[in-house]
Amino acid sequence: MPAPKKTARRSLLVASAVLSSLALAAPAAVAAPKPSTSPSASPSATPPASMSTVGGARLGQPGTQVNLASGVPVLPKDVSARSWIVADAETGDVLAAHNAHWRLAPASTLKMLFADTLLPKWPRTAKHTVVPTDLAGIGPGSSMVGIKEEETYTVHDLWLGVFLRSGNDAVHVLSAMNKGVENTVREMNEHAEELQALDTHVVSPDGYDAEGQVSSAYDLTLIARSGMQKKDFREYASTVTAKFPGETKKDKKGKKVRKSFEIQNTNRLLAGDADVPVYEGIAGVKNGNTTNAGATFTGVAERGGKVLLVTVMNPEKDGHNEVYKETARLFDWGFKAAGKVQPVGELVPPKGAQPAGGQPGANPSGEAGGSGDGSGGTSGAGAKPVAGAPAAADGSSGIEVALGVTGGALVLLAGGAFLVNRRWPLPDLVRRRTRP
Repeated sequence: MPAPKKTARRSLLVASAVLSSLALAAPAAVAAPKPSTSPSASPSATPPASMSTVGGARLGQPGTQVNLASGVPVLPKDVSARSWIVADAETGDVLAAHNAHWRLAPASTLKMLFADTLLPKWPRTAKHTVVPTDLAGIGPGSSMVGIKEEETYTVHDLWLGVFLRSGNDAVHVLSAMNKGVENTVREMNEHAEELQALDTHVVSPDGYDAEGQVSSAYDLTLIARSGMQKKDFREYASTVTAKFPGETKKDKKGKKVRKSFEIQNTNRLLAGDADVPVYEGIAGVKNGNTTNAGATFTGVAERGGKVLLVTVMNPEKDGHNEVYKETARLFDWGFKAAGKVQPVGELVPPKGAQPAGGQPGANPSGEAGGSGDGSGGTSGAGAKPVAGAPAAADGSSGIEVALGVTGGALVLLAGGAFLVNRRWPLPDLVRRRTRP
């Protein structure tokens, strides 16, 4: 189905009005037959000839898929990733892709699915005292935030550990709170199926290399888009630095004290690095790196009224931070190409998406769960979700509202509700300011 003219979507209201009528005629996504063998944790160097066609037939074809035409910028030549995708987060249009449905090891980008599945379960103020069994089964060499046995943490602390430090220890504690790793894996797989992320098979909730654990650039992008519907998810994904509780110790006077230490987001496009500047407009989402997966990353950025999602999996080019550099190049291309290039596919909605005036599972405030304490997603003390943002009344850094969607709720159209089964826009996305 040809994409609507981009000039017709200069405002969210206009976009909604145009696209809601198109929703009625949108074809259902068709999945390619599942592989006859179980997913391999060690894929070959070449993509399979036949892959899933969820989101469109071209997305199931190996190689680069893009509709180059007059006025469309040429794709960057120095992108070596095995698989990548550039998509419009609001409309769901896939602007370009390369082996989008290749089932590869996801590394810690799988934590996006973990968070999207478990975030609504507890209020951020809930507390948990860690016992030894909570930390059992963590793989050797795992990334850790520094959780200690017999110490008490809030759910907010634990999610900061998951998002900022990619802490497998935080994942295992939250899994223990969720009736164990086995139950968490089952729920993650069920949620992936609900999202139509059919390339994804979860074995370990933290993304640690495991036989049969796979996802795809397409699926990770779907998962990120779903997660960004949740206010808490958006906040944690955009947090640059935060304070994390340390270990309780006795001071010189014998008094028990517990100091905090600073943790920084390992997403280099968000936090920056020596050879990677902070990307203008970046607002998350999640990075990963394991022996089998190589480097993986899904990012979301907003610029000039456009919100794009880019996923990059396993760059073949050697070099420090290469996954971020290739992601930045694809973002640059996407922002130049948006409104000019015809899409090659789409990000499909969840199975349960129904015609409604709000997000699936969201309350009227637009929050899709996770806070539970009535905080409305405001960051806790010590967290800095947006560098350079004005300070809120509680002393934490504020979050600006992009896209002009009042209260974070989807816009209701005169004469009818927005049909989310075709277009699933991203409400009140965090806008990143350019930092010096």
